[in-house]
Amino acid sequence: MNTNPPFFDPASATVRFWVTQEGQPPVAASIGGATLRYHFQAQGAGDDLVAAYVAHARQINEAVRRRLAAGSREPVMLRDPDVAAAR
Repeated sequence: MNTNPPFFDPASATVRFWVTQEGQPPVAASIGGATLRYHFQAQGAGDDLVAAYVAHARQINEAVRRRLAAGSREPVMLRDPDVAAAR
């Protein structure tokens, strides 16, 4: 089980989080603030972006799993097309 909470990284303007997969250690991933604003109507920065991630974590985490299944390696940085497919 992953006990690391998502957090906003101001240096990269991303929300960083970990995704669990059956029988695997958690995988580090991130999603940009601009992507959260555009695809999930997030407002503001920092904690507001983390809240948007939490509200849509299921869709966003599935996008990470799709990227991993396609051969991406850790850390996975989600892009606009990755989450557009999740909606």
